[in-house]
Order: sequence, then C-alpha cells, then structure tokens
Amino acid sequence: MRALVAQSAAELRLTLRRGESVLLTLAIPVGLLAFFSEVHVLPLPAGVHRPVQYLAPGILALAVMSTSMVSLGIATGFERQYLVLKRLGATPLGRPRLLAAKTLAVLALELVQTGVLVGVAAALGWNPGGDPAAAAGAVVLATAAFAGIGLTMAGALRAEVTLAAANGLYLVLLLVGGMVFPLSHLPGGLATVARALPSAALSGALHSSLTGGGPGGGIESWVVLAAWAVGAPLVAALGFRWE
Repeated sequence: MRALVAQSAAELRLTLRRGESVLLTLAIPVGLLAFFSEVHVLPLPAGVHRPVQYLAPGILALAVMSTSMVSLGIATGFERQYLVLKRLGATPLGRPRLLAAKTLAVLALELVQTGVLVGVAAALGWNPGGDPAAAAGAVVLATAAFAGIGLTMAGALRAEVTLAAANGLYLVLLLVGGMVFPLSHLPGGLATVARALPSAALSGALHSSLTGGGPGGGIESWVVLAAWAVGAPLVAALGFRWE
C-alpha cells in the first residue's frame, strides 16, 4: 500500500509538470461548454430547452475521457519508449500497482477539472440536481475504464501509434458517445452499438444522476460502465510491456 501511495503521488507530480497537457484537458472542455451553450447549433433531446442543461453532464464525461484515456495513454506510451517504465520494472512496484497509481493520479486531476467545469456551467445557467454521489461513482468507474483503454494502447503499441490511436478513438467516442450529440439523433444501428461503449454509458449515467432522469440513463449505463471498468484494466495489466 505504501508503494502504491508513493507512486500515485509521484505520478500526480509528473502530470502537473506537463502544464500544457493539463491546460488542454481543461481548456478544450471549457471552450466546448461555453461555445455550444451560447451558440444554439446542436440538436437537443425532447424536453430540454437550454443547451447547457444537456451539455454540462456530457462535457464532464468528455473531460474524464480526455484525461484518463488520451492524456494518460499518450504520456505512458512515451514513458515506455524512453525506457522510463523499464527502470520501474526493475523495482518491486509491479505492473498492477503502477497502473493503479497512474489511474489514482488521474482521479485526483479530475477533481480539479470537475470543480472548474461545474463552476463554468453554473455561471452559464446550469442547475444540477439528482444524485451527485451517484455521479461521482460513475466518474470513478469511467476513469478505471478509460484508463484501462489508454494503458492498453500504451503498453502494446509504439508511442507514435498510441498518440494517433488515442486521438482517433477520442474523436469517435466524442461523436457517438452522447456527449455533444444525443444518441437519439444517431441511426438506429449506430445508436445500439454506441450504447455498449463506455463514453455513452458515462454520459447516460451522468445525465441520469445530475438531471434526475436525463437521456440515456438507467441500469444499462451502469452495467456497461462496470463491465468496462473491470475488463479494460484487466486487459491492460495482462498485456502491458515495460519496453
């Protein structure tokens, strides 16, 4: 446990030193939230009249995905290429604790992201409701899921390939994840596939938790999130290579 705590603290310090990366993970979600809340160009689900009421939970989901999958996966991929992880592999830390430490550091950073995004959304007129504790649980599950996906790529692919793959997957999950565009506006077959993805599951769980029954919520979202939260880190741990 002591090794896990120490490595988590070290990972958080290293993350905060990448100031430009932290800035992007904050600036992009804040920019999307502010722009699309004020410029009414996106379709909204039935019964939703103010864009920020739909966008705020979705942008929170986007921030979690950006930090725990894209930023973590790319940073870890380059650490592996530069043989930083090979040195850690010679210590008693082990793969499971290393991956857990990276995930915990991401969770700590997401606390800051959430505070900033909730403040911006409130300034734009968002009135959250529902169950914030359930929303926090959804974020924890999603962080484990997305971190597992990012670390799976980082542990198996070259750093440059991880960079391209993480950004490409980010774009796909953004478009079909119900974060900006409602799933109800997707073609039937694509919407069915999207509901099995962690992005749509997180978006649905946050909508349900923070708006008291928004679009895409229900037990299905939680089942999908839980499955990804268990399966993705397991695959990452089994397939992760130090070099």
